[in-house]
Amino acid sequence: MNTLGQTPRTRTTGRVLIVDDHPEARESTAFVLRQAGHAVECCCGAAEALARTAAEAFDCVVTDLNMPGMDGLEFIRQLQLRRFPGQVIMMTAYATVATAVEAMRHGAFDYLEKPFSADRIEQLVARALQHGRMLRQAEAARADEHQPAMIGSSRAMQQLRQRILQIGPTPVTVLIIGESGTGKELVARALHASSPRCDKPLVSLNCPALSAQLMESELFGHEKGAFTGADSARVGRFEAADGGTILLDEVTEIDLNLQAKLLRVLQERAFERVGSSRTQRVDVRVLATTNRNLQGEVAAGRFREDLYFRLAVVPLVVPPLRERREDIPELAQYFFERCAERLMRAPCALEPSATELLMEYHWPGNVRELENLVTRAAVLNTGQPVSADELQRWIMALPGDVNAPGRRSEPPAAPSAAIEVESVSLQEMERRLIEATLERFGGHRAKTAQALGIGVRTLTGKLRQYGYAPREKSFVQR
Repeated sequence: MNTLGQTPRTRTTGRVLIVDDHPEARESTAFVLRQAGHAVECCCGAAEALARTAAEAFDCVVTDLNMPGMDGLEFIRQLQLRRFPGQVIMMTAYATVATAVEAMRHGAFDYLEKPFSADRIEQLVARALQHGRMLRQAEAARADEHQPAMIGSSRAMQQLRQRILQIGPTPVTVLIIGESGTGKELVARALHASSPRCDKPLVSLNCPALSAQLMESELFGHEKGAFTGADSARVGRFEAADGGTILLDEVTEIDLNLQAKLLRVLQERAFERVGSSRTQRVDVRVLATTNRNLQGEVAAGRFREDLYFRLAVVPLVVPPLRERREDIPELAQYFFERCAERLMRAPCALEPSATELLMEYHWPGNVRELENLVTRAAVLNTGQPVSADELQRWIMALPGDVNAPGRRSEPPAAPSAAIEVESVSLQEMERRLIEATLERFGGHRAKTAQALGIGVRTLTGKLRQYGYAPREKSFVQR
């Protein structure tokens, strides 16, 4: 209780930057906000304030509109371009609807007409800070909901997580190598989250999605009039990531001519916007991903060797799903639970045969393919446990397809008699393949199962379905 016998209000406090070219107005506003418990810093102009917000973290900026040089509206635009994460309040003695709309269109939380009372500025800053915290909480909740977790207890995943914890806090460039669908972007986000730059932006660029002409502008930005269609200046990804991390997704897709400019940024941390001769310097950590053999790309002349060495300071390999099969049931359960939350229904269950099928499949699309398969099964499920027959209709190849990519064993020799595939069901094709392989190995089920990449129990169950006697080295039909 305070001296008046009242419970004091809970205040939302934070770091506030005041930008105003009038010393008396600046200091009086700072005094009021310091009395309210905020940590307050002051700047006399927008240029100085931009430098401060780039170097320090602020929860709220309170800026005047009319200032020499860069005015308040342009300052707010620049904060938006630089992705300033805090809230902005504009002060003005000449407020108009158009001015207010323009300021809020560029990200301002609200505006304040001069003169204003101490209570008014204190309440507005408190509301802005509370709004900012609610936005961060909502963003974190969305990230938890939509971002797949790094699921898996296998030795390969344990080693990967340990490497991320070891590499993440360092400033080094990392090349993340792995097949499509293994979760390379998730690894990049984990590296960023475990680094000292975690409170700064992680800016991604999907290199295959852009033409060579657009790539340079996306990476380095451009000035107004730099080329046809450049109606306004644009901030590039490196500039937007200043202080944080940039992720170059599938970096091998960058054009050879542009690779030289990218190499310069990695070496000197400097670049020029398209259409400008002014050199800009950035402090950016670079992460890159690839699903190709970069050494092979270098040998083929499609990728610069010097750029390869700059990117591969620390290579980090993400294992394909077929090399961590023990994680498949855990992943499937995780995806079923996520689907259940979205569909507002109970999670699906897998029959043992369905789990066995998932464990035996070679997963050319890796975790992404598994997630898509589970999502489809969950959406179409009618309340019964998901069976192997349901899943088998949707996977890219049969679990016994020894010619499919990624099998762990060598395929058997082709049977002497050709199999006609026209108008033959998948089940019949599977049966004929099993029979031909079993014949090649003289009826030896263990060798047959190994060649097919399936378990002996699975093979025995298949043969029982086909009507074969349960004998170890014979498949005499009943």
